[in-house]
Order: sequence, then C-alpha cells, then structure tokens
Amino acid sequence: MNEESINPGLFHSSTKLYRYTILAFVSMLTLGCYFAYDIIGAIADSLVTSMGATESEVGSMYTMYSIAAIVAVFASGFLIDRLGTRKGSMIFSTLVLIGAVIVAVAPNLTYIYIGRFIFGAGSEPLVVVQSAMLARWFKGKELAFSFGVALTVSRLGTLFALNTGEVITAHFGGPKYALIAAALACLLSLLANVVYIFMDQKGERELKLADGEAGDKIVLKEIIQFKPTFWYITMMCVTFYSAIFPFTALALKFFNEKWHIPTVSSNTGGFLYKVFSNFIHMFSTAGGIASIIIFASMVLAPFAGRLVDKVGKRATFMIFGSLAMIPAHLVMGVTSLYPVIPMIVLGAAFVLVPAAMWPSVPLVVSKERVGTAFGTMTAIQNIGLALFPYLNGKLREWTGDYTSSQIMFAGLGFVGLIFAILLLRANKKEGNILEKP
Repeated sequence: MNEESINPGLFHSSTKLYRYTILAFVSMLTLGCYFAYDIIGAIADSLVTSMGATESEVGSMYTMYSIAAIVAVFASGFLIDRLGTRKGSMIFSTLVLIGAVIVAVAPNLTYIYIGRFIFGAGSEPLVVVQSAMLARWFKGKELAFSFGVALTVSRLGTLFALNTGEVITAHFGGPKYALIAAALACLLSLLANVVYIFMDQKGERELKLADGEAGDKIVLKEIIQFKPTFWYITMMCVTFYSAIFPFTALALKFFNEKWHIPTVSSNTGGFLYKVFSNFIHMFSTAGGIASIIIFASMVLAPFAGRLVDKVGKRATFMIFGSLAMIPAHLVMGVTSLYPVIPMIVLGAAFVLVPAAMWPSVPLVVSKERVGTAFGTMTAIQNIGLALFPYLNGKLREWTGDYTSSQIMFAGLGFVGLIFAILLLRANKKEGNILEKP
C-alpha cells in the first residue's frame, strides 16, 4: 500500500470535499435553464408592450419549448448512453446557450420561437444528464440530499427571474436586457459544466468510475406493461403542472392588471439595491407574489420529502394537494382578495404533490422500467405544458379578463383530484404500497 492510498490528499476524488464541490457545479448546470425558461413570464408585460406580442403569443413561447422537450426526451436518453454524460452535457448546454442567445437578439417573434425551440431541445435533456451525474457521484452516499440541493439551486434561477426580470428591464431600458441576462445565466451554467467535466475526468482516473446512464430513457415496448397506478400518477402529473407553470407564465401581468400590484418595488438607487429591495418587498410586487410557489418549494421540499418517507400516504397527499388548488385558483379568478393567501395555498400544494408523486413512480413500476416510466411521464407532462400556456393567453384575449383562465386552472385541479382518488382506489387493489411508509 503506497503513501497516497493512506493519505490521498485534501482534494482527492475520494474525499467529501471533492464530491460536494462536484455537487456545487452540477447544481449550477440547470440554473441558467430555469432562469431563461421563466424570464419570459417575468417580462411578459414588457414583451407585449415593446414587441406588440399578444398574450397567446407569449404563451406560445412556452409552447415551443415544450414541443421541443417532448421530442428531445425520446432521443436524449439514447444519446447520453451512446456518448456518455460529459459529451452529452456539453451538447445540451451548448444548445441551451444558443437558444437563449437567439431569443436575446431576436428581431421579431419568429426568431424568439426558433430560439425557444432550440433552448427546449437542450434544456430538458440537460436535466436528465444532471440526474445521471448525481447518480454517478452520490449513489450509495448522499443521493437524496444531492438531488434536493440541485433542485433548490436550479429553482434559484426561477426565483431570480421572477423577481429581477422587470427590474433589469426598467433599469437598463427594455426587455432585451433581461433576455441578455438569461443568456449570460446560461453561459454561466455552460462554464460550470466545463469545470465539472475536468473534475469528473480526474475522478474517473482516480476512482475508476463507470459512466452514468440516462435515467429517463424511453423503451416503447415497456410502456404497455405499466399498471393503472402509473397512468393515474402520470395524468395527475399532467394536470397538476399544467395548473401551475402556465399560470405563473402570465401571473405577473395578471397581478398587475387586476390588483394594480407594481411589477417592481418603488425604491430608487443603484441596480443591486433595486434587486435587493425587490426581494425584501416580495409580498408587495407582482414578481415576488408569483415566486411564492417556487420559494415555498425551495424551502419546504426537503422537509416534505422526509414527511412522505416517514408516514407514507402518498396518494392521500396528492388528493389534498389537488383539492387545495381548486379554491386557490377560483379565489383569484372570481374575487378581489389580495392574492398572497391563495398563492401560499398553491405553494403548499406545489410542495406536497411533487414530494409524494415523483417518489411514487419507482414503487409502482419494476426496477428495470423506472427509466421508461420517468421518461414517459416527462414527455406526457410536456404535452400539457405545450397546450395550456397557449390556451391561457387565448382565453385572456377572448374574454378580456382573467376569470375564465382561473376557472380553467381550477378545472385542471378538479380533474387532478379525480385521478388522485382513482389512484388511491387502484393502489389498494395493488397492495396499498403508496400509503405505506
């Protein structure tokens, strides 16, 4: 035994410090994706004003992303398995950056749609790659913790997009600057990916690591073998996320027009002070209120996960989460109650349902089909995320208000509630595994 094996050094690949440094850079891999995805909703009002876009056209920017994501999910798993996580991640990170740059410099809406499509083709597979990277370095160690950290860091991108998009637009003089900021965030993620690749190569040499496999690869012949519980969870996933993300896409404009909530805080000063002020006054700005859902998830998701692991009751939690969404959307649609309370309720649902839903999938499908299950679920989820942002914008154009949109989102909550109840019944027939700790 040589001296190096006895004392490998502070920054040897086998140390916890090295692993956690890896975690920091892997977590940053999708930070830019989340920022660039949500910046469109954050500056929707400015896009409508400056580019002459309609609300349905703003919604279509999300639709183009999701259409690309549906196609990419089918191809990405095989590509990652063939090229490995390092090459795959660089391809997808580059697509993300190219798409964000095209959106930032786009002279018209057509180029924005093209950019969003390219961005979506890279962004969703990058999430798959990130999961493979985490499994490669943390499987058998702190895997659940690493996934929680990565998700929290990624959602910081959404939090900053919703709370700084209009600040950037107002301070620098146009929405294009917010889109440039999104491109810079994607560049930062690409650079983080480069650092990870060098660290991963070092670790591979020192630890003889095997390359990670894609977690969400779809094998079509396996799909027909899934039980009813999986399909109820999948439909629950579609209805739930379709009632959250398309809503937040135009929420800032909604809060500003209905309650006259300012998009940014009224404090003056330098740019960084304005950003800080916007976060401090989160409950009094449209972006801050829209980000309550994400903020709640970032803070409470790890605790919700532990609760579900401890008590089980996954189908029951999904029922309560779906049920909570219905009055939250209806109250904002048909009353003048200040939206903070309904948004807190939506935030609670956004914590509860995903914490119960995603961990349920490995419990209802066999181990060798988990990748196909997650890939199928993600692809079907994006069908909803392609359709409902456009419908949300169209309903607001047709009716001139926001009531019909909120009724639509409440209706999605109701349909999700039905699937959650069906899931509870089917689960009892299949051994009640979802309700057990």
